[in-house]
Amino acid sequence: MDCEPLIELKEVTKYFGDRCIFNKINLKVHKGDALVIVGPSGTGKSTILRIISGLEPIDGGEIYIKGKLRKGTIEDSENTIKISLVFQQSALFDSLTVGENVGFYLLEHSKLPPQKIQQIVEEKLQMVGLSNISDRYPAELSGGMRKRVSFARAIVADPSDPHDNPDVILYDEPTAGLDPIASTLIEDLVRNLQLSDQGCQTYIMVSHQHSTIRRTADRIILLYNSVIQWEGRVNELDTTDNPLVKQFFRGEIEGPIRSIDL
Repeated sequence: MDCEPLIELKEVTKYFGDRCIFNKINLKVHKGDALVIVGPSGTGKSTILRIISGLEPIDGGEIYIKGKLRKGTIEDSENTIKISLVFQQSALFDSLTVGENVGFYLLEHSKLPPQKIQQIVEEKLQMVGLSNISDRYPAELSGGMRKRVSFARAIVADPSDPHDNPDVILYDEPTAGLDPIASTLIEDLVRNLQLSDQGCQTYIMVSHQHSTIRRTADRIILLYNSVIQWEGRVNELDTTDNPLVKQFFRGEIEGPIRSIDL
């Protein structure tokens, strides 16, 4: 693992109105990390992904990308790494075909000819197990298929630019609303993309699903009451004495996590 983090949050604070979402949280993400963020609903898990991606400003603290201070949002300061975000609801353009959705980035930001873009699109769709569907529309796909299309879109890159491959993928609840079999397919895909030369070695995920957390996480952080309450390896979930972790993963009503927060 590299000594210098790809992403580092230092004393990051975030408010929505007068409500404190994060209070001086610190987090380091290194190359090769498989980090899953957990915690009760409304604790800011998706917000931290938007902050890392540069879509959401912070109210205090600092964010470093490969050791370089990022000022403002992504519009104010260009990232020194490429960060791809897979949204919870897939966020596909309904009026575009699958192929147009996956190839949208290349159509907008590269000078590649249409035939080359189509070839890349087909390669990425094949990587996620969706060959020969590029002419379909999102409405014609199942929820699990739409998720996989969004994965293909996240790893699309311009082969003529060696710096265009994503350095980090952010997954926001990638298995939410899926049946157990579809969830397993997505979980396997996340890991396979991490190991693939054409995928991405590093990811940060938000999830509530126990199977997804256990099958995709190497490292876990638990957010609650505006701070990181626990950090550990996935195999520590069953041995930790932390009452918040024990209550959350056992699904118990009684405990330090108040039911009014759930």
